[in-house]
Amino acid sequence: MLNHTKKIKEIYEDIQRKLFYMIPEKWDKLYLYSSILDEPDREGKMGELFFYYIPKGILKKKAVNVYEIPAKFNLDEAQYLKLVQILYGKIKELRQEFCKSERRDIWTNITMSIQSLKFRVEYDYTDLNNSDFSSYERHVIWRYKVLGIGEEQVSKEDKEIIKRYLLGARTLARKEHYDAGIYIRDIENRIAYSNENVSTQDVEQVVETTEKKRKNQLLLSKEEIEKMKKQ
Repeated sequence: MLNHTKKIKEIYEDIQRKLFYMIPEKWDKLYLYSSILDEPDREGKMGELFFYYIPKGILKKKAVNVYEIPAKFNLDEAQYLKLVQILYGKIKELRQEFCKSERRDIWTNITMSIQSLKFRVEYDYTDLNNSDFSSYERHVIWRYKVLGIGEEQVSKEDKEIIKRYLLGARTLARKEHYDAGIYIRDIENRIAYSNENVSTQDVEQVVETTEKKRKNQLLLSKEEIEKMKKQ
C-alpha cells in the first residue's frame, strides 16, 4: 500500500502548479509520463519526461506535445526546456520521498493525468533497465495506450513498434494508483515570459541547479526530441 505523506502531497501540488504554468492556453485533459532509471555504472539518475494536453474546445482537439509548445506559442525553446528540467526535478524529488519508506521496491515510472478536476497517478514497477523496448519505443507504446494514437495515425516505423507490442512483447508489472481532487484550480494558463523577457524566477533557479547537478540529466537526445515534435 502506498504511503502518501504530507510531503508527497505537497510535491503533487507543486507538480500541478508547474504544469498549469507551462501550458499557455486553456485545456481539458493532461497526461504526463516520467521514468527514473537506477543505473549502477552511472553517477546520478537518468530518465525521461514528456506530457501531452488536449486544448479546450467544442470540437475534438489533437493532443499537443510539450516539445511543440515553444514553436506553437513563439516561446524561447532553450528557456522552456529549462522549465521541463525543473518539472523533472520534482519527479525525482517525488521518488526520493518514496525511497525514504521501508518498501523493498520503488516504482520506476509514473503516468499522471488531470481531467474533470481529478488528479490520478499510476505507479509502474517495470524493470526498465531490462525492458524489451527502448526509450523512444516506450514513448510510442505509451501514446498508443494512454492517448489512443494507433497504427493508422503513426509512421511506418512506429507502426511496427505497436505491432510488436501487441504481438506479445509487452511485459507484466505491478501497478498501483493514487486518485485525488486537483489541488490547484485558479492558476492562469499563461507562460510568464516571452522571447524578450526570460528572467523568470523558475528559470533562474534551474540555471543554478543545472550548474550544480549536471550529472542528473534527461535521457532525451536531440533526435528523440525532434521525433516527438513531429508527432
